[in-house]
Amino acid sequence: MATTKVALVVADAGPLIHLDELAALDVLSDYAAILVPEAVWQEVERHRPNALLHPAVNLVRQSIVSASPQVNAVATLYTLHSGEREALALCLQHDIALMLTDDTAARLAAKNLNITTHGTLGLLIRAVRKQTRSPAEVVALLAAIPQQSTLHIRPSLLEDVITQVKAEWMTGDE
Repeated sequence: MATTKVALVVADAGPLIHLDELAALDVLSDYAAILVPEAVWQEVERHRPNALLHPAVNLVRQSIVSASPQVNAVATLYTLHSGEREALALCLQHDIALMLTDDTAARLAAKNLNITTHGTLGLLIRAVRKQTRSPAEVVALLAAIPQQSTLHIRPSLLEDVITQVKAEWMTGDE
């Protein structure tokens, strides 16, 4: 079960960039493929070109056929950038129910379209659940976010997540 590749996902730039900054892109290696819209690919290429070359992660550059009226409506409502618009459009185009994004507006738009989202923090926690990273490794990565990554996160939220990981996986009392 642990070696089974899960379905396709679509990525926005944030998680790819932030996980690369943390040298943790490998946490995405169990996805069969990660579709990367053209606008997102170009953004990652500008900021973290090596993220697109990770040998353990199957990133697939994709163009969208066209954005649906639904995507255009939520993109306007939430003032989304082209990468976020294209990521949502790819989800609908390929009937993919999971999008990787750290952007709050993109998450709200995705929710509107019945698309589940995971961000950098969730992907790191998922690595503990999938046993691809130890709890101690994930705590260290989470603690490194303010110094090693450009992810903007409230310090109190980050501390809450670190505390949660420690409580759930690093105690042997229960």
